[in-house]
Parts: sequence; C-alpha cells; structure tokens
Amino acid sequence: QVQLVESGGGLVQAGGSLRLSCAASGRTFSNYAMGWFRQAPGKEREFVATISRSGDSTDYANAVKGRFTISRDNAKNTVYLQMNSLKPEDTAVYYCAGPRISENYYLRSSYVYWGQGTQVTVSS
Repeated sequence: QVQLVESGGGLVQAGGSLRLSCAASGRTFSNYAMGWFRQAPGKEREFVATISRSGDSTDYANAVKGRFTISRDNAKNTVYLQMNSLKPEDTAVYYCAGPRISENYYLRSSYVYWGQGTQVTVSS
C-alpha cells in the first residue's frame, strides 16, 4: 500500500508560478518512477509529467514542455511539480501517481496508486 498526498495548489494569475508537492509513504519510494496527471472539468484525466526513480530521466506532455519541471527528493519521499508561465488552460485538479509499472508513462493504467488531487486555478 502506498499513500500519496498532494499539496501546493491554489489560485494564481496567468503568467504566475506554483510548486506542487507529493509526499509518499508506505513503500521504498526511491525504487519507483512517479508521475503527475491533471483533470480539467468535463475532460479526461491527462498525463502531465513523469520522472524515473533516480530522477535522471523525465518526460512531459507537449502542452507543458518548457514551462513545467518535475523533480524528486528521495530522502524526503517527495515528488515536485514546478509550474511556471501558467495559463488559464492549466486550470485542473492535479494528481500525483505511482509507482509506475509500465514504460507507457502517458497512460493512467501504468500507475498503481493515486493521490486525492490538488486544485490549481489560473485566472486570466
């Protein structure tokens, strides 16, 4: 069993920044790749970013590439998502997920556990 708890969401103006955190417990965190997804109202949950277990490999959705950065601190069992140059279309509930059990990192089914989500709202 793994527990994932997200934090750091909120309301920000377009062009602003937020940093999301995901605290993990219950397993050896450093053994697993992790990911972030998001779900906007009326839309499917979509892939945002993923990071390897060591942190030396990352992948991003095209919509966030160059603006978002995923990182991790294995000593703190925490994954981060730094979001810069935020746009109104980034408004969504953001979910942390892991461990990743497949190389198809963009699929929801590749992740075993999910957090409860944190709301990010970007005003124009």
